[in-house]
Amino acid sequence: MKNTALTSTHEALGAKIVPFAGYNMPVQYEGVNIEHETVRKAVGVFDVSHMGEFLIEGEHALDLIQKVSSNDASKLTIGKAQYSCLPNDDGGIVDDLIIYKVKEETYLLVVNASNIEKDWNWIQSKNDAGATMRNLSEDYSLLAIQGPKAIEAMQAITSHDLSAIKFYNFVVGDFAGIDHVIISATGYTGSGGFEIYCKNSEVKQIWDNVFKAGADYGIKPIGLAARDTLRLEMGYCLYGNDIDDTTSPIEAGLGWITKFTKDFTNSEALKAEKERGVERKLIAFELDERGIPRQGYDIVDGNGNKIGVVTSGTMSPSLGKGIGLGYVPTVFTDINSKINIQIRKNAVPATVVKLPFYKG
Repeated sequence: MKNTALTSTHEALGAKIVPFAGYNMPVQYEGVNIEHETVRKAVGVFDVSHMGEFLIEGEHALDLIQKVSSNDASKLTIGKAQYSCLPNDDGGIVDDLIIYKVKEETYLLVVNASNIEKDWNWIQSKNDAGATMRNLSEDYSLLAIQGPKAIEAMQAITSHDLSAIKFYNFVVGDFAGIDHVIISATGYTGSGGFEIYCKNSEVKQIWDNVFKAGADYGIKPIGLAARDTLRLEMGYCLYGNDIDDTTSPIEAGLGWITKFTKDFTNSEALKAEKERGVERKLIAFELDERGIPRQGYDIVDGNGNKIGVVTSGTMSPSLGKGIGLGYVPTVFTDINSKINIQIRKNAVPATVVKLPFYKG
C-alpha cells in the first residue's frame, strides 16, 4: 500500500486508516454522521491525494482529448474545468474524469485512483498524433475543502477573491503561503467549496494553514466514508459502483456529458443507442420503510422477480432514510414508480425519485 504525503498526519489525528485503491486512506475520524454534517453545515477537509493527474500538452493535446472523452473539450477556455468520461470500444466507460484547461495547448486530466494505470494506458493507446503526456500522479497532492463556509474560512489565506471563482472554474495562484497552487471550485459533495492541487512537498504546510484559517468556522478533517454518503445524496456516480466498463453513459444518465457534435471513441454506437433508447437505466430510489440498502442487494418487482441490483446505497445522514442507485428496466424508471429492495428476507418497498436526494 502507498501512503499519501499526509498519512502520518491522519494517523496522529486518530483516523481509522484502510486500504483504498492501493493507498492507505483515512476512512473516518469522529464518525461518518458527524463528518457528513460538518461538510453540509460548515467546512471539512478531505485528503484525496490518491487521485491521478495527467498533463497533456502540445499542438495535438486537444485532438487527443476530443478523441478519448465524451464531452466537448473544445468549449473549454483557460481557467475552466469540465466533467467528462472516457468511453471504451464496447459501449461502456473506462473512467469518469475532470478536464482542466490550464494554458493554451495544456490540459490537466484528473482521474480515479483505482484507474490511474488503466486510464494512462488507454489514453496512450489512442495518442497516434503524438501529444505530450506526463503522469504527475505520484508527485501531486489534492485536498478537497468542502462546505458552505469554505469561502469565508479560506479567504484569509489567499489573495484571490474566492467568491469570484464560479463553479467548475479555477485559478492558479497563492494559497496558504504557497505559490502556483490550483484553486478549483469543484468537489464531489454538493455543498460547495474548493479542491486544491499542489506538490507533495507543499501539502503539509497547506493542510496546517487551512486548519488554522478554519478554526473559527468549525473545520474538521473528513474521511472517505463521509465522502461517499455526501456524493450519494447528490446522486453523483462512483466508478466501480454505478458506472464501469459494462455501463454506457446513456444508461447511467450521463447523456449530458456525451456530446455528438464531434467524433470520439465509440460515438456512433452511443449515438445510435441514444436514438433508439436503452433497455435499462440508472435510477435513484428512497426506501418507504426502515432499512439500509447496500451495494449488491437485489431490486425486485411486486412479485418478487429480480429486476436489478443496487449499485450504491446507504442510510442518508441528511434525510434519515435509506437511499440508493441501481439499474432497472426502463419500464420501472418513471419518477414515483414502485420497486422493492431485497434486504435479507424482506422485500422493502421503495419509490423511484428525482435526483438529487439532498436538496440543500
